[in-house]
Amino acid sequence: MIRDRDLLNALTETVRRFVRARLMPAEAQVEEDNAIPQGIIDDMRSLGLFGMSIPETHGGLGLTMEEEVLVALELGYTSPAFRSVIGTNNGIGAQGIILDGTDAQKNRWLPRMASGEVIGSFALTEPDIGSDAASVKTTATKDGDFYLLNGTKRYITNAPVADVFTVMARTGGAGAGGVSAFIVASDSPGLSLGPVDKKMGQRGTRTCDVIFDNCRVPADALIGGREGQGFKTAMKVLNRGRLHIAAVCTGTAQRLCDESVAFARTRTQFGKPIAEHQLIQAMLADSATETFAGRSMVLEAARMFDAGERIVQQAASAKLFCSEMVGRVADRAVQIHGGAGYMQACPVEHFYRDVRLFRLYEGTSQIQQLIIAGEILKA
Repeated sequence: MIRDRDLLNALTETVRRFVRARLMPAEAQVEEDNAIPQGIIDDMRSLGLFGMSIPETHGGLGLTMEEEVLVALELGYTSPAFRSVIGTNNGIGAQGIILDGTDAQKNRWLPRMASGEVIGSFALTEPDIGSDAASVKTTATKDGDFYLLNGTKRYITNAPVADVFTVMARTGGAGAGGVSAFIVASDSPGLSLGPVDKKMGQRGTRTCDVIFDNCRVPADALIGGREGQGFKTAMKVLNRGRLHIAAVCTGTAQRLCDESVAFARTRTQFGKPIAEHQLIQAMLADSATETFAGRSMVLEAARMFDAGERIVQQAASAKLFCSEMVGRVADRAVQIHGGAGYMQACPVEHFYRDVRLFRLYEGTSQIQQLIIAGEILKA
């Protein structure tokens, strides 16, 4: 639901200009340095992008889901690293606190996250636990007015730059009912980080292990003040995050379409631009059609979310389709560019590597299929 079309148009146009004037020229530097320049992070703070989904009552922009995905479509047009640092903050980093946190927890953390003073992260995945999120092994043992956390989290986005983590840890027996969620500051005693991961793509998106060795956190760090609610919190957070990722995938697909069209118009073979060859046109048409379909799915699901409808199936469908779709679009983009598309100087080369991760995080494609099947077979 869009509350004020003029304000939204102004916001998306501001983000569009920022992406093209500030972020796209820095893509090569991010790829080379595996880091986002501090000046860009400061600019994103100034634009309020760290608080897009955080309620206005806590200093954020308080965007609706439809408004948020429209901004995400613009951010998807450039390197995923830029979106990741703010997307994690707005999504899985903050949503657990927004949805299930106590008033004290919200008041302490959300205004600082909205301003970008504090960067959030979400620690669920473990060395032996990925898709089977209900089987986390990290433990949280009550010790008077504190909990002691022990275990290791793996591939945690934003971990090297995070100030606070939402951590899923086991406080009870086996299964989902034994998992609780905690807010853990990065400077907590007993918390340490592993080396920064070296990844195939999405350079600049910093991930690493987060290690808890008798990490002592106060009892009021338990989200919502109740044990055994962590898995439910995680599923609610991931449901929203999947829709956001689907929007980013669609924005990236649009960038790849535009790069392919521009190249096809100028690259000449057999005496004419390759855009005039029908086999090239077919690939362009397929990519444009799939991008349009992804955009339509994302916006429809976002509107349903804002209307208060249950969108478990729709969010999973959008994540499944859009993450798979952008992989096909990236593959065609490399094919259209020919040898040039395989060279690091060409933007489609790093996007080809970048988009592969979309099919893995926040629920693999196979997990999305299981979720969708579970929903349609309920009746």
